[in-house]
Amino acid sequence: MKEFFARFLSPHSLVVEGFVLFILTGAALLSLPAASSGPERLPFLDALFTATSAVCVTGLSVIDIGSRLSSFGQWVLLALFQFGALGITAFSTFLLVLAGRRLSVRSEFALMDAYGTKKVKGLKSLLIWTFGFTLLFEAVGCALFFLWFTRPEGAHTPLPPAEAWYPALFHSVSCFCNAGFALYSDSLEGFRDAPLFLSATAVLILSGSLGFIVLYNLATIKWWRRDLRKRGKLTLHTKVVLIATAALLLFAFATTLALEWNGTLQGMPAARKLWCAAFHAVSPRTAGFTILPTTGLHEGTRMITEFMMFVGGSPASVSGGAKTTTMVILLMTVLAMCHKRNETVIFARTVPNSAVRESIVIVLLLSSLIAAAYFTMVCIEPSVAADRAPRLFFETLSACSTSGLSMDTTATLRPQTRLLLIFCMFVGRLGPLTIAVTMSGHEEPQRIHYSEEDIVVG
Repeated sequence: MKEFFARFLSPHSLVVEGFVLFILTGAALLSLPAASSGPERLPFLDALFTATSAVCVTGLSVIDIGSRLSSFGQWVLLALFQFGALGITAFSTFLLVLAGRRLSVRSEFALMDAYGTKKVKGLKSLLIWTFGFTLLFEAVGCALFFLWFTRPEGAHTPLPPAEAWYPALFHSVSCFCNAGFALYSDSLEGFRDAPLFLSATAVLILSGSLGFIVLYNLATIKWWRRDLRKRGKLTLHTKVVLIATAALLLFAFATTLALEWNGTLQGMPAARKLWCAAFHAVSPRTAGFTILPTTGLHEGTRMITEFMMFVGGSPASVSGGAKTTTMVILLMTVLAMCHKRNETVIFARTVPNSAVRESIVIVLLLSSLIAAAYFTMVCIEPSVAADRAPRLFFETLSACSTSGLSMDTTATLRPQTRLLLIFCMFVGRLGPLTIAVTMSGHEEPQRIHYSEEDIVVG
């Protein structure tokens, strides 16, 4: 019994249990009659799917959020992806910090696990900064969206100020949390002619996907000081995240613009093609908002989009996927092996072998999850035509990476397949490695070291 409680209260288990509890609570609230706009209440499976998608900040949906949910249901949804993005553990610990209570060792370990790092100094300070960043970005985004929704030349019918604040708040929180939920059935396709709206949306998405550790590092550097020792410096983690993010965005932008120029972008003015391609480069990695029809994308664009979904955002952020730093470490490890070097080096710094091992395990586990889920989905869904199989894979990858993009397939899936996607979203949000460690129990340090013997590989 003692071992059971120790495992039940372990840091990894606390994170998993917190998410499960919050998902079930959200599903129960969304299934209430007050959460539906019509006379029929939302079926529990649809409510569970929507709650999981919100808490896991995925954005996949089997219902039209704007028309199917009442004001109460939409507020519940907003609360779910707001708290889901920040993390149940981080939010509860933040309340303890505000109350003046000491941060326990267990809370610190759970918080380290949630942020994906073991080397952050001053977790209390980082935690307060995290909530400060969240409130700041969401408040600024809400103000910008409010101004847009009240403009007479807006993409939609201008709203009176008393009504414009709610969609402004909803979309601001959804953008920064990378949740991908919109109050419109066509996502953000109606805003193609709104470069300022799309620019604000893209900035919020990128800010949420960079990770709070990067934002914390950038905000604490005293840029105005000439003395480099007093100014502070960018950490290796921040450099890798910023460079990898910029490279991915440029790559996705260039390929989307080239492949879709005479495709989904055909007939648009040149300027609109540029900002639509730029927005499509930002959104698939983490948020899942769409301004281009995913079903009409070029095959090459779809493959690039799937790659961006797999990579996802950065550690300690609101996004899922394998993470940018993971892919960079793997790439540099491959280059080191090709040059017969034993160490992985990035910017004249040696990456610990533990980070290399974790990167390899994360990619393998995520790839295995996607492959197993796709195989199961193909077996569950009857009469899988040749043109439907790619859509099922796209849906599977979107759920596992918590991207939220869909090829208009989610609402047509069978109940068994929806349960599978619920599982994929949950594992993808917490991370396959976290789930594996939780299932394996508490850590058992190796006390016996065996002799080495080579195995032929390759």
